[in-house]
Amino acid sequence: MHDKLNRMKQEYESIPIPDELDKMVNRTIASRRTKIKAMPWLAGAAAACILLFVSVNASPAFAKAMSEMPVLGQIVKVITIQEYTEQNEKTDVHLKTPGIAGTGDPELEHSLNTKYLEENKKLYEGFKDEVAQLEKSGGGHLSLESGYEVVTDTYRLLTLSRYVVESAGSAAEFRKYDTIDKINHIVITLPSLFSDDHYIQVISDNIKEQMRQQMKDDPSKMYWVEQSGIEPDIPEEELFRSITKDQNFYINQDGKLVISFDEYDVAPGYMGVVEFTIPTEAIQDLLVSNKYVQ
Repeated sequence: MHDKLNRMKQEYESIPIPDELDKMVNRTIASRRTKIKAMPWLAGAAAACILLFVSVNASPAFAKAMSEMPVLGQIVKVITIQEYTEQNEKTDVHLKTPGIAGTGDPELEHSLNTKYLEENKKLYEGFKDEVAQLEKSGGGHLSLESGYEVVTDTYRLLTLSRYVVESAGSAAEFRKYDTIDKINHIVITLPSLFSDDHYIQVISDNIKEQMRQQMKDDPSKMYWVEQSGIEPDIPEEELFRSITKDQNFYINQDGKLVISFDEYDVAPGYMGVVEFTIPTEAIQDLLVSNKYVQ
């Protein structure tokens, strides 16, 4: 069996890839190598406005190359389907929209890709409203960046993370995740992993324990969580109590459930986006199965 798989792998790797697709995939892979946490173009922003709009979906040659690419099984690709850049003395904008291809399910791809396009459209419209309001109050400089990265890619699962960084003096980062079952062509939700809603309290309690332990082990860390004998330095209503039913999450390469919080959700801004890996043994009795979480 092992030899057969090796032969199939060698046959697949020897298949010539169309030039246009090869260039696009290489650019996509290169874009994932660095997780952008700031606005690298701020220092050298040009005085003149630079506009760039690229939509690879509009390329018939690309679509043809994608449809003709021979594969052994479903090889899901994440590509940039739209990119928009705007730079001037008042704003810096860089929006990068991901697209899913190769799932074998056109309806799923259309649904996800439309959602990603609409997310960035809404993001840009909101940004323009903020710029207009800022100009009314005396002006200033605003920055907006959106991008994506693949955080999990296994035989069964693909998790795509989309991030947004907004800056007006200080920066704030937000993230959204989609975890896709590549075999059954579905997007996995947090509630779908569990038999009932008890997971909300169990996961919340585990995260609180992790927060307290992390702060004990590392005094530089800070979470807004209740601690025995310590008076909180923020209003009680702002302390972390519970995750939401559809809390940001993903399943990592090791099959572990990871809960994610945006910057400022449960900790000061210097902590950035924070994540907590939930031990499977803590939620084992609540899981529907171990197909995804192991």
